[in-house]
Amino acid sequence: MAVAVVKSRALAGMHAPEVVVEAHLANGLPAFTLVGLPETEVKEARDRVRAAIQNARYEFPARRITVNLAPADLPKESGRFDLPIALAILAASGQIPADRLKQAEFAGELALTGELRPVRGALAMALATRATGRQLILPVASASEAALASGVETLGAASLLDVCAWLAGQGRLVDAQPDPATDAADYPDFADVKGQSAARRALEVAAAGGHSVLMAGPPGTGKSMLAARFPGILPTMSEADALETAAVASLNGGFRREHWQRRPFRAPHHTASAVALVGGGNNPRPGEISLAHHGVLFLDELPEFPRQVLEVLREPLETGHITISRAARQADFPARFQLVAAMNPCPCGYLGHPTQPCRDTPDQIARYRARISGPLLDRIDIQVSVPALTEDELMQAGAGEASAAIRARVEAARARQLARQGKPNAALGTQEIEQLCRLDEAGEGLLKQAIARLNLSARAYHRILRLARSVADLAGSDAITTAHLAEAIQYRRQA
Repeated sequence: MAVAVVKSRALAGMHAPEVVVEAHLANGLPAFTLVGLPETEVKEARDRVRAAIQNARYEFPARRITVNLAPADLPKESGRFDLPIALAILAASGQIPADRLKQAEFAGELALTGELRPVRGALAMALATRATGRQLILPVASASEAALASGVETLGAASLLDVCAWLAGQGRLVDAQPDPATDAADYPDFADVKGQSAARRALEVAAAGGHSVLMAGPPGTGKSMLAARFPGILPTMSEADALETAAVASLNGGFRREHWQRRPFRAPHHTASAVALVGGGNNPRPGEISLAHHGVLFLDELPEFPRQVLEVLREPLETGHITISRAARQADFPARFQLVAAMNPCPCGYLGHPTQPCRDTPDQIARYRARISGPLLDRIDIQVSVPALTEDELMQAGAGEASAAIRARVEAARARQLARQGKPNAALGTQEIEQLCRLDEAGEGLLKQAIARLNLSARAYHRILRLARSVADLAGSDAITTAHLAEAIQYRRQA
């Protein structure tokens, strides 16, 4: 046959739209034309495909070859189309049967030897293929990742020759099976942290309800240690959440099997750009906030980040997703992360230190703190001080409570939330807050005083109620008492 059609998948944000690879062979001077809005990586497929076909002992047609990647208005990137292009050319030239091509979708980058190399976004492609009922043929290294998506038959191939033999009914491909890591995640333990009971309690409340945290204190007080141990007290990920997290990581080629059902922990340096945080590029890819989906985004030395970089966090902190718009493309990525930030109380870092005097003027301290805008601070649920320990406190402080014990309480509180409303307290909407976070008369009076004295906004009012609900859930209480509300108000005072 002079025309052959092979199905494949592109990547557009979290989606994997179908791409139809059409190959047409015509008489004329030998030529290889690739159309359909291919980017540079796809254009270079011509040389890879030619060498792979020849090294697989097939004949590369000495004819006028036209390969079309449809739809024409969808940009095509990466080497994932090498395998479908090669198969389309071989089928069009009659060297392999075309019957089984209709039953499957193909993706894979070809080496010059004909071997298949892994591709990005295998999990996203599997989720999209599941709706069609077709098989998905991928390189062996990518097939095990795609097999995490149930309901789709995923087969792994080591080379172009293996795929051709399978199409001819003369060979078998690897039946990919999910084999996620079963070992418990090896997080650092909270028992390593001495003292800082207030900060530990604040992080426990944050983990229970999914709240964001800002820790402020002098250098060396344990802020980074606490943040690094925070993922270890978060509830175990559900399979659906783990699948979402793995799909995002797969888009950047960063998914590892040992990370399955492990909370991501992202800690970008303060020199990171706004695009690095939210994602972007001509072909938009997820940034740090999306790679931290269902996990932790730790921003150390928060005031050292450029202000315009920090401001991009405001919308995703509220909505849990980010939309990246470019002139010709738009992509949506999930960004339901927990922000954990740390900062010094002043430029020199020693304001309030028991022994080290602060060298900064009040004006310098004000300018330093003003680097973090009021609207962003208003969106951070918990703001807690991490003070320096005195010599006696440090020497007398024993080992702290282990992460396993804290996580048990957090999981019990999160289970109450999921049973009651199906989501963490931090995700409650306005109407849900009115129904689930009701106060008694004493609580309403206390909250009114706090609003007046602390000049709290309407957003802060709702966040205090969410925090109080989380404190009550940790205590196993159905009602929010005055003690629960007082603790929540304390966390809203600027550290």
